[in-house]
Amino acid sequence: MSGTSIVHLVIRGRVQGVGFRAWTQHQGELRGLTGWVRNRGDGSVEAVVSGPAAEVAQMVAVCREGPRGSVVDHVEETPADRTLLAHAPAGAFSILPTA
Repeated sequence: MSGTSIVHLVIRGRVQGVGFRAWTQHQGELRGLTGWVRNRGDGSVEAVVSGPAAEVAQMVAVCREGPRGSVVDHVEETPADRTLLAHAPAGAFSILPTA
């Protein structure tokens, strides 16, 4: 894979109350990615991830596993565009308030 990729993720399972957002932010920063993560009112975690396609693919793969204490049942992955990145500061991976 090459070029830049932007994906929108909805992660379902036991993913709230287990540090998933902070873990996701850290994983994004480790890979030099930009984007955001937040809890959703339905109990899922939502994220938008942008960066080199190979790094984004690795990020999606680790999100399918999640941090210790989480149980990921399903990750819905869809292509996204830059408009979804407007919620986060440029060049950062942020934790946003619950939607």
